[in-house]
Amino acid sequence: MKYQIVPVTPFQQNCSLVWCSQTNKGAVIDPGGDLEMIEAAIASQGIEIEKVLLTHAHIDHAGASRMLADKLQVPLVGPHKADQFWLDQLPQQAQMFGLALTQAFQPDRYLEDGQAETVGNLTLNVLHTPGHTPGHVVFHDADSGTAFVGDVLFSGSIGRTDFPMSNHGDLIASITQKLWPLGDATEFVPGHGPNSTFGAERRSNPFVADAVLAG
Repeated sequence: MKYQIVPVTPFQQNCSLVWCSQTNKGAVIDPGGDLEMIEAAIASQGIEIEKVLLTHAHIDHAGASRMLADKLQVPLVGPHKADQFWLDQLPQQAQMFGLALTQAFQPDRYLEDGQAETVGNLTLNVLHTPGHTPGHVVFHDADSGTAFVGDVLFSGSIGRTDFPMSNHGDLIASITQKLWPLGDATEFVPGHGPNSTFGAERRSNPFVADAVLAG
C-alpha cells in the first residue's frame, strides 16, 4: 500500500490518496474540498481511482466527495448510515463555516462494522467508531499496519464531542475497544495534524493514555 496526504479546506483536513502499488488502483479518503489539488495529486501519481471513501460526514471531510465521485464516475462509499443526519446537513454546514455550498446527498453504499473494501489488491477493513459522529468509520490495512482514523484520534488529542449527536463515552470506547486491539505498532493517519502510532498515544495522549484511563 502507498498513500499520499493532501491537506484540504481551511481546516487543513488530511484527505488521503491510497493505492495498491501492484495495480496502481486507488481510492480517495475524505475529499473535503480543493478538488483541483486532489486531482493534481491523482494525476501526478498516475493512479486509477476506483472509489471515494468517507470516514464521516462533517463538511471538511465530505464536502467535495459527491462532486469528485461523479466526475470520476466511481462509487461514493461510506460512512455508516448513522451519519446520514450530517450528510443531510451539508448545506447548513457550508453556510456555518463559510465554505462552498455543498448539496445534501446519500452515498452509493453505506458501510458497516466488519466489512472490507478492496482497492486494487488491498483490503481495507471497516470499523464502526462512533463518538465524534454516530456513523464514523475507520479504515485499516492490516498488511501495512496503517489506519485512516478520521477525527476519532489525533496525535496528542481526540475528536471533539460537543457537536449534535456526538458522545464522549462512545468515542473513548471506540478508541480503546476498536483501535487499541489493532496493535501498538499501527501507524494512523488522522483527519488533521501529523501521523502517530497507537502505542505512542496509549503512552502519552492526555485523553486516552492507559495511565489516564486507569486513574
